[in-house]
Amino acid sequence: MPAVVALIVGLGNPGLQYEVTRHNAGFWFVEQVARQSGERFRLENKFHAEIAKVLIGSKQVWLLKPNTFMNRSGQSVAALARFYKIPLENVLVVHDELDLDPGTARLKQGGGHGGHNGLRDIVAQMGGKDFMRLRIGIGHPGNSKQVSNFVLSRASVNEQRSIDESIDRALTVLPQIVNGEFQKAMNDLHTQK
Repeated sequence: MPAVVALIVGLGNPGLQYEVTRHNAGFWFVEQVARQSGERFRLENKFHAEIAKVLIGSKQVWLLKPNTFMNRSGQSVAALARFYKIPLENVLVVHDELDLDPGTARLKQGGGHGGHNGLRDIVAQMGGKDFMRLRIGIGHPGNSKQVSNFVLSRASVNEQRSIDESIDRALTVLPQIVNGEFQKAMNDLHTQK
């Protein structure tokens, strides 16, 4: 059974030019968590990231936005997790997912990186893959050669609306996830539409 969550990592790329690109869906999620909690991110160089601390239910949880660019995300995650002695199983990573349509959000425990460079680096840097994931669907361009341009471009207005709605739905089950009720959160999220 998944443990309680002590760290929520949103994956994305830093900088204004990437802010509204599909690859930043993880950033959008943790930014929304911080907003709802009335907290702001602050730059923390020793973690190569922007961080915030929020209260979700009765639990204090770190939010992390790596400043390392996607393919080096693990450097930032490992720095904070080691400093605060947060085990892998207490980490939730939120990321964009090509294999899910916009408007779909899915929870998953463990698994491979599925070609996602951010996940690949977290697995490498943390020495394991048994962390929880929240996958935010962004759709697929239909051709693997177009993936890089696709994830680094802006979603259409309708797709963005669907992505935002899936983030909102995922936020409703976040207290359950943080509390260690992963299966219940998964059931609730996966049956919502």
